[in-house]
Amino acid sequence: MKVAIYCRVSTDDQDNQNQLTQLREYCQKQGYQITAEYVDVASGSKSDRAAFKQMFAAASRREFDLLLFWSLDRLSREGVFETLQYLQRLTAYKVDYRSYTEQYLDSIGPFRDAVLAILATIAKQERIRLSERTKAGLAKARAQGKLLGRPRALKPYDLEEIKKMREKGVSWPEIGQQLGVHPDTAKNSAHAI
Repeated sequence: MKVAIYCRVSTDDQDNQNQLTQLREYCQKQGYQITAEYVDVASGSKSDRAAFKQMFAAASRREFDLLLFWSLDRLSREGVFETLQYLQRLTAYKVDYRSYTEQYLDSIGPFRDAVLAILATIAKQERIRLSERTKAGLAKARAQGKLLGRPRALKPYDLEEIKKMREKGVSWPEIGQQLGVHPDTAKNSAHAI
């Protein structure tokens, strides 16, 4: 079996050799052929890690059969939903995955479906919580009188109204509030005339 190893540490101060040594020894004991090692020194909370991207590109080309990583948090710390998507991407590429320290997290093992079902449920709850926090934030902003959404386009009659209000000495914030637009939108529209 062709295996790729993914290893990640967060900072240069941390040593990745412990992970690599044990993952290599595991592959040797299993009789696996290591075709590539992808090593990142970066936070796991972002997907723009160089080796991480290279690993997924190689997986999409089926350059290896199994991705072996130390633990799930070494693969990603972006959240359950994103991590589940990464595992599903590997599955879609027909690449298996295995966590060295978490025996239950093995796409070849007997717990595969159960673990994915649990991760999917947690990801769903995470999306619901995010949606609830977003709605609460929008409600708070509305209650504070903030204008939300895409700015309203001004009509030609609005421009005439702006001109009249400015001649009366009405301020840009007051004009914006009366027209339901940001003051800069009113100001920029008036200057474009």
